[in-house]
Amino acid sequence: MTKLIIDGKEIDVPAEYTLLQACEAAGAEIPRFCYHERLSIAGNCRMCLVEVKGGPKPVASCAWGVRDCRPGPKGEPPEISTRSPMVKKAREGVMEFLLINHPLDCPICDQGGECDLQDQAMGYGVDTSRFAENKRAVEDKYLGALVKTSMNRCIQCTRCVRFSAEVCGTPEMGATGRGEDMEITTYLEQALTSELQGNLVDICPVGALTSKPYAFAARPWELGKTQSVDVMDGVGSAIRVDTRGREVMRILPRINEAVNEEWISDKTRHVVDGLRTQRLDRPYIRENGKLRPASWQEAFAAITAKAGHIHGNRIGAIAGDLAAVEEMFALKELLAKFGSTNLAVQGGEAFDAKAGRGSYIFNPTIAGIEQADALLIVGSNPRREGTLLNARIRKRWRTGQLKVGVIGPKADLTYDYDHIGAGTDSLNDLAAGKHSFAEVLKNAKHPIVLVGAAGLVRSDGAAVLSLAAKLALDIGALKDGWNGFGVLQDTASRVGALDIGFAATGGGLSIAQMTTFGAIDVLFLLGADETKVPDGTFVVYIGTHGDRGAHRADVILPGAAYTEKSGIYVNTEGRAQMANRAGFPPGEAREDWAIVRALSDVLGRKLPYDSLAQLRQAIFKAAPHLMRIDQIEPGKADDVKALAGKGGSVDKAAFKPAIEDFYMTNPIARASAVMAECSRLASGQMLTAAE
Repeated sequence: MTKLIIDGKEIDVPAEYTLLQACEAAGAEIPRFCYHERLSIAGNCRMCLVEVKGGPKPVASCAWGVRDCRPGPKGEPPEISTRSPMVKKAREGVMEFLLINHPLDCPICDQGGECDLQDQAMGYGVDTSRFAENKRAVEDKYLGALVKTSMNRCIQCTRCVRFSAEVCGTPEMGATGRGEDMEITTYLEQALTSELQGNLVDICPVGALTSKPYAFAARPWELGKTQSVDVMDGVGSAIRVDTRGREVMRILPRINEAVNEEWISDKTRHVVDGLRTQRLDRPYIRENGKLRPASWQEAFAAITAKAGHIHGNRIGAIAGDLAAVEEMFALKELLAKFGSTNLAVQGGEAFDAKAGRGSYIFNPTIAGIEQADALLIVGSNPRREGTLLNARIRKRWRTGQLKVGVIGPKADLTYDYDHIGAGTDSLNDLAAGKHSFAEVLKNAKHPIVLVGAAGLVRSDGAAVLSLAAKLALDIGALKDGWNGFGVLQDTASRVGALDIGFAATGGGLSIAQMTTFGAIDVLFLLGADETKVPDGTFVVYIGTHGDRGAHRADVILPGAAYTEKSGIYVNTEGRAQMANRAGFPPGEAREDWAIVRALSDVLGRKLPYDSLAQLRQAIFKAAPHLMRIDQIEPGKADDVKALAGKGGSVDKAAFKPAIEDFYMTNPIARASAVMAECSRLASGQMLTAAE
């Protein structure tokens, strides 16, 4: 630790700190534009100037290290001043220079009210300018469907350049020209290709980069703000949902160092318009092959007529990708009253709910990736299946301390890796030590074997999972204080479903069996839109959008989207999180658990809870770890060892990509015009690359 005196206050800080970090540790506020905690240091805005005692001029605190400060003539600690007349005059001068060419767009700028330049001009600038020359004009750039540019406002802080190169791994932005002619641009003048590009809007300290879908929609002070979690993938990013009245206007990231740091994927951020379109806002019944609007009583009567006296083994339920724990638990309890265990969650065929959560969660944890020194990815494309988890892998890879191997289809993951093979043969070769990457894994202190749920949707998924667990044991990925076996779940509902036992048990049917012609008579689809149901089965669809499940349904019961209900979701690392209600469902739609509870009453199999609090008490009794919100109940190493012992025969076929189109993975995304445009741009770029 190094002693410093900052504004008369003595403080001990690590020698590797910058002066800016040291000043903030001492409680001093340092303005900045180019500096960002998660990006490399550029030192080009000069707003963070401070005075070092004995120095002839102020220094840029973001680029000046604590270890570079010299002690006084008698060995006294270096003295730093952040509020001296020299510093005040220097900051005013920098602000005056920054505003020479900045247009007076504040009344029509989307950044107005949450703009760093606005705030710091008020705090550190002066009220007059000595410059009367014409302001320069810069042509706006095309960056795609998500980021709108107004480059006259750009102050060349280069945050966007560094973010796209360092965090996204797609170095598509840069600066051309020098001095007054310097411009930030894309090299090829094409749409950006990263799934994280929406974060450029958050890190831009002025209004040069703003959100194109949100342009001129609302002012920040008009919006109600609700903390929630994302359900577009299995990562469970922390988000803030901004609403005006009943309408969701935008979704922004919240800081959560353990999960998403301060980034979110473009699908998370821009799926907002999908919450408004193609919504189911009243019940429907199919008559003579056509759906007609109905009342809740009619819809319940139609279900009762079909399911009221049916035998339990002829009823089944499939949960979709966006289902919360509450409604899955209620539906499971309802089927239990029929004597049915025909339960399944989409994509969960390979997992055994009774095998312990160590067999289906990402045991190393997302933050734990930053300790890993070797990573084997099996049958997965983390960039598509868990974008923020992939960003964490890239962050660790950039330190030079992580070696990555991939078994599965080749893809641009934004970091270098050894492509070991395409199918399960390569897993066996690694286990036998026939590939050089086997040594890398065995010599690693903290190796990770990451199995993508994508590689497990095959008919031999359970055997592949067991083989991967065996490999993790063989290379020593399970040791004291470290469990290196992890499953990357690509949906928000799957871990929660397995935690509460929403899976076939005691002879219950799997999805494949339930969707065989004549297997069951009544099937409940809880937002399950990726499942093809044969003719002859009576389908009750509880969901939010007129998507594939609703098209096949005989009765539609309109539910609530994730922004319209309070629900528990469990992310891929097993962290229980709470999504909070930001608005209300449209029309006659209701919360899903309440629909199941009301239906149970009509069916004569009444569930024993009348409120969400009572339902949660029942859930916590069955799965106590779910009451510990934002905490992880760790999986046991014994779960992985038992999984490794299961074995099974594996197919030699190559792994196939699970997500063909990143922007079209669920009903909300498919209803979004913004996601459709992103999908079109992405497919065009893929074609260009292929040509």
